[in-house]
Amino acid sequence: MIGALLAAGASIPSVFAGQAANVETLSKTVKVDGLDIFYREAGPKDAPVVLLLHGFPSSSHMYRNLIPRLAAHYRVIAPDYPGFGYSSAPTLDHFAYTFGAVTDIVDHFTQTVGAKNYVLFMQDYGGPVGFRLAVKHPERLRGLIIQNAVANVEGWNPDVVKQLSPFWVKRNAETEKPIRDILTPDATKFEYTHGTTRPDKLSPDAWTVDQAGLDRPGNVDIQLQYFHDYQTNVALYPAWGAFLKSAQPPLLIVWGRNDPYFTLKGVDYLKELVPGAEVHLYDAGHFALETYGDEIAATSLEFLSRLPKIN
Repeated sequence: MIGALLAAGASIPSVFAGQAANVETLSKTVKVDGLDIFYREAGPKDAPVVLLLHGFPSSSHMYRNLIPRLAAHYRVIAPDYPGFGYSSAPTLDHFAYTFGAVTDIVDHFTQTVGAKNYVLFMQDYGGPVGFRLAVKHPERLRGLIIQNAVANVEGWNPDVVKQLSPFWVKRNAETEKPIRDILTPDATKFEYTHGTTRPDKLSPDAWTVDQAGLDRPGNVDIQLQYFHDYQTNVALYPAWGAFLKSAQPPLLIVWGRNDPYFTLKGVDYLKELVPGAEVHLYDAGHFALETYGDEIAATSLEFLSRLPKIN
């Protein structure tokens, strides 16, 4: 398999190399449920859609290099959630900032931009949004690409769970402190640098752009609300597992094995639910795309090329 060769350090086949050369990524904004939702888009309008769902603390910016690599044969769309990137960031009394509310926004966004069906590429926060969307509209789902996003408690690093659990049980200044620490520049940089084996491929632009978003007035309150609502995702893990086991969607897992938050038990669980899943592990951390973008792009293209044609 091409993906396996790439993971082993082989050169990128010419069929996949250079595809991004003449592909232009457009920056757009549409109104969805009264909010301005920013998104990046590239590729033919009539091509099959790949919907990229970003993680914390990033935005569609995390897919800036992947988008043109996939766009030669696919319509690639990457929205920013409310409170992230260049999308609207209303105050807490004007938007709920729950994962259910964000899923509704993304759902209505796909309808607004004419994405009638799609392959979901999900990382971190993109997992909860994507799984909710898949369960809500299984008829639209053509396949899943999961990069460091879990659907089981065992997939979490236990040390991270110890930080989150008190905040979920009783929210106050004391239990908020570990979460506030996650929103600092050092923590944001850590999310990109920890576990990487290719530090020279890391662009400081990644964590600098993310931190600029976190540092906007009022954004700390927004992020705290997202973190507090994350417990609703954990409650839905059994439902997501049941969906995967029943639906058996085409599934590609591309995973940074050195992730400080999500462990390989998350991969094992997904593979157990969908035995036909294709798995590629990389010597990277939470944001594996930053250092293994070429490999993940090539593996994703190979996976997408094998999916059944749209009628």
